[in-house]
Amino acid sequence: MKKGIHPDNYRPVVFKDMSNEDMFITRSTINAKETIEIDGVTYPLVKVEISSTSHPFYTGKAKLVDTAGRVDKFMSRYGNRNKK
Repeated sequence: MKKGIHPDNYRPVVFKDMSNEDMFITRSTINAKETIEIDGVTYPLVKVEISSTSHPFYTGKAKLVDTAGRVDKFMSRYGNRNKK
């Protein structure tokens, strides 16, 4: 590895998945504004929207998204342009 290009301020950080409240601790250099206490130790806290514990690729569960309303809205706006 090249010297002087890698950060040297790695520390334990808690990443919290906001969709299912799952948390995991890993080493990172990310700046965090919040902290959390786990087992008497205070860690920096980073909130994420999705992680491997909630992503459909890893869980095998697909989330149902209401696209029918979006399609109807699109068709009402742009669907009749070619019919004249």
